[in-house]
Amino acid sequence: MTLAVPLTRAEDGALRVTGTRIPIDRIVHAFLHGQTAEQFCQDFPTVTLSDVHAVIAYYLQNRDLVDEYLRLREHEAATLRERIEGDFPVEELRERLVKRRAELKAHSDALR
Repeated sequence: MTLAVPLTRAEDGALRVTGTRIPIDRIVHAFLHGQTAEQFCQDFPTVTLSDVHAVIAYYLQNRDLVDEYLRLREHEAATLRERIEGDFPVEELRERLVKRRAELKAHSDALR
């Protein structure tokens, strides 16, 4: 008997539990960090217990394939993070926010 794996590829390329926004990444990472399927369902009630078990079973049966997918997703996330940080340097943004907060406080103090 073969069970259908409740995973759907979203437009952004992420594999998500069908009918939810829960990515396979989240379930696999929770599983690898010792979280039970029941605990996961308590944290994310939009996913069913049977779906979590099915995704974990899929991972265990296809570990190399899923691990490669997870590495690719992590690489894509790191690349995107670098691009965003390059476009918006964190220190420059922090300085602008601190300056803006000081200006708002000064304006607020002046109105008192």
